[in-house]
Amino acid sequence: MSAGASQRPGVVAVLLVVLLTILWGTAFPAIKVAVTEMPVLTFRAVCLIVGCVGCAAFALARGRSLAIPRPLWGWMIAWAACNSLLWNLFTAYGLTLLPAGRAVIIGYTMPFWALVFAAILLREPVTRRKVLGLGLGFAGLAVLIGPDLRAIGEAPVGALSVLFAAMSWGLGTVLIKYKQHDLPTTVLTAWQLGLASIPVTVAALMFDDFDWRMTREGWIALIFVLVGAMIFAHLLWFSIVRLLPASVAAISTLAIPVVGVIVGALWLGERVGPGELIALALVISGLFVVLVLPALRAEARSGIR
Repeated sequence: MSAGASQRPGVVAVLLVVLLTILWGTAFPAIKVAVTEMPVLTFRAVCLIVGCVGCAAFALARGRSLAIPRPLWGWMIAWAACNSLLWNLFTAYGLTLLPAGRAVIIGYTMPFWALVFAAILLREPVTRRKVLGLGLGFAGLAVLIGPDLRAIGEAPVGALSVLFAAMSWGLGTVLIKYKQHDLPTTVLTAWQLGLASIPVTVAALMFDDFDWRMTREGWIALIFVLVGAMIFAHLLWFSIVRLLPASVAAISTLAIPVVGVIVGALWLGERVGPGELIALALVISGLFVVLVLPALRAEARSGIR
C-alpha cells in the first residue's frame, strides 16, 4: 500500500475490523457453551494445540523460521505462562461460573493491568490521562463485582478468575516489551500456544474423562472457537495491524466487549441489566481515554507536519 492509502483505510480493511470484532466478541459466549459440555482442561488443550498448529503453519507459509534463540527460551516460557496458559485456563473456568457478557467485560480490562505493570517494570510515566482511564476501568469492575462481594457467604470466584486472567495477560504483554527481541508475531504466538498446551494436555489426560459426545450446539461452539477465534481471528489481527493506523486497531478492541454482551444476550439469553450496561460504558470509556485518544492526537500532529 502507498503511504497515502495507508492513512485512509479502504473498505476491505474496515471489513476485516468488523469481522475480527464479531469473531472475538462471539468467542466468550461460544466458550461458555463449549465448557458446559466438555471439561475445561480438555477444551483448552484442544484450543491451544489447534491455535499453535494454525499460527505455525501461517508463519511457515510466510517463510518465517520457527527457531528460537537459546537466550530467549526462559522468557518464552514466562510469556507462554502469562499470555496463553493462565489466560486460557482462568477465562474458561470463570465462564463456568459467570455469564459470558460479564466475563468479556472483565477480560478486556487487560490494557488497564498492562498500564499498571508497565509503570512498575518499564518505569513508564503515570500520567493524568492514564489515571483517569484506570479509574474508569476499575469503576466498571466495581459495578460488576460489587454485588457478589456484598453477598454474604458467596465468593465471587467466577469474576475473580477472569480478572486474574486479564491481569496475567497484561503482565505477559509487558514482559514481552521488557525483554527486547525480534521474533515475528506469528512465531511468538505459535510458540506461546504450543508451550502452554503441554501442561494443559498432560493434565487433561490425567484428570478428564471425556467421551466426546456433545450436542450439535456444543460442536458448533467448539468448531467456532477453534477455527474462528484461535486461528482465523489471529490471522485477521495480523493483517489489521499491517493495514490500519494504531488508533483504528485500538477502536476494534473497544467494540469486542460490546459484541460479547449482545451475543451473550441473544445466544444464551443472558440478562443485560443496568449494571452490565454501566460497567460496559465505564470500561470502554477508560480504554478509549488510554488507547485511542493518544493515537488520534499523534496522528493529528503527524498530519499537521
